Amino acid sequence: MSATLPAEPLNCRVRPRAQCSNNDTAYTGASHRRKQLSNWNPRLSPADADLLPELGDLVARSRDLDRNNGVAAGSFQALQDNVIGIGLRLAAAPDYRALGRDIAWAEDWSRNVESQWKTWADSCSCDASYRQNFMGLTQLVFRSALQSGEALSLPLWLERPETPWRTCLQMIDTDRLSNPGNSPLSTRNLRGGIRIDNFGRPLSYFIQDQPPDFGLLGIVITGSAGTWTEIPAETSWGRKRVIHVFEQTRVDQNRGAPILAPVIEQFRMLDAYQRTELQSAIVNAIVAGVIETPMDAAAISDLVGTDPNAYLEGKNQYRVQLEGGSLVPLYPGDKLIPYTPSRPVGTFPAFVETLLRQIGAACGLPYELVLKDFSKTNYSSARAALLEAWRFFMNRRVWVATYWCQPVYELWLEEAINAGKVEAPDYYENRMYYARAKWIGPGRGWIDPVKEAQAAEIRMTNMVSTLEIECAEQGLDWNEVLEQLALEKERKRQLDLLPEPVDVAAPAADNADGGENADNAGNGETEDEAA
Repeated sequence: MSATLPAEPLNCRVRPRAQCSNNDTAYTGASHRRKQLSNWNPRLSPADADLLPELGDLVARSRDLDRNNGVAAGSFQALQDNVIGIGLRLAAAPDYRALGRDIAWAEDWSRNVESQWKTWADSCSCDASYRQNFMGLTQLVFRSALQSGEALSLPLWLERPETPWRTCLQMIDTDRLSNPGNSPLSTRNLRGGIRIDNFGRPLSYFIQDQPPDFGLLGIVITGSAGTWTEIPAETSWGRKRVIHVFEQTRVDQNRGAPILAPVIEQFRMLDAYQRTELQSAIVNAIVAGVIETPMDAAAISDLVGTDPNAYLEGKNQYRVQLEGGSLVPLYPGDKLIPYTPSRPVGTFPAFVETLLRQIGAACGLPYELVLKDFSKTNYSSARAALLEAWRFFMNRRVWVATYWCQPVYELWLEEAINAGKVEAPDYYENRMYYARAKWIGPGRGWIDPVKEAQAAEIRMTNMVSTLEIECAEQGLDWNEVLEQLALEKERKRQLDLLPEPVDVAAPAADNADGGENADNAGNGETEDEAA
């Protein structure tokens, strides 16, 4: 049975716009006839065509806000403190089932790996410039992602006398990632300094050998001012040579945009408005009042009997030294009119608060965290706002762990295995199983410690949560917590500090005296004392 084709193509059945009864589009959002939408004509372009030509202005303005705007700098710091804090801790979790091992092996293997990792991550040997440890590098990566929308790092292999480890990271300013010759033109396979294949996979990165405008520092360096180096994305066996961290929000997007991009205009408007109101307040504070006189020159001449110009000159030079409770002497006919300014206007705080709420929404922060002001909220509202913010923080934390911490861990783990410090048979065939890990960030904190501790106990008792989960929410490793508790318990036993068991007698089932002794016992009295 063959299917019958329609008599005409389906698109021919669409009625032309001019023939529509209301002379408008089916979707009002696509209308060009309505007054509110008539001048709204955004372009329809691919992601890189929208972003790359304007990336420089967005990044420069975002960095300027971070330098000179307290709200922007405070928002960045609040995000960094809650997402990264003092760093993300490694909790190795190899897939022991896929490796044909048991959980006991996984525990021993993970402890050894975490111990070896700390010798590298907690020292500055992980940084090619030997300035930051891994925590500092992670904070730098996240701050760069907030400011510029992306972060860039080159994994290097260097032999240095300070450390036995060879793997290290060189941070690169994202301004140096660009097309050779700073060409603004992008091709199908070259976008913003990144060479990609037909499927969009990065093949190599073009990095300028010097930062742009390096001569502004007063340092003259010849031979590399206008040269670019093409660095492959990875080696032939899959080891990364470039780590490019950015949030992709559209298909075919190859560079990142600053988090403040949607609200840069609001920041500028808020700065201008606040500056204008402040200047008006200063001017208003200078002018205390106005002296008004109804007398003209002829009246003054009749009054003083002399030259009115000399009289006015002396009057203008007259100054009153004001002190508390002093009177202001006035010339005949003058009167003092107090100056009552009309600015700043009464709606100034409400307008500023509205803009700050929009800015906070773009940054994923509630208003209370943007200004560190909880004076206008109660416990329930504050907890709801912080829980919503916590979801955003956890999303950002997983993003940093996935695209920064995990690739770096895999680079280090490969060296540790090849150096014989970690045992991992058939690593290259099973690297995805060996390299599995969790990353523990800073604790969420408690608004009401008693209530939330009780809630955690109830969750574990009802088996809807575990000690691992509850400890991770507070930035702790459950294994370390248990080991420390065991160590403290043993130390207390050695010092004979363990509490004596308390034998609490059960109350009698029947009280022949009608409960009198029970009442007395509840008041802390014995039978003899009651007698």
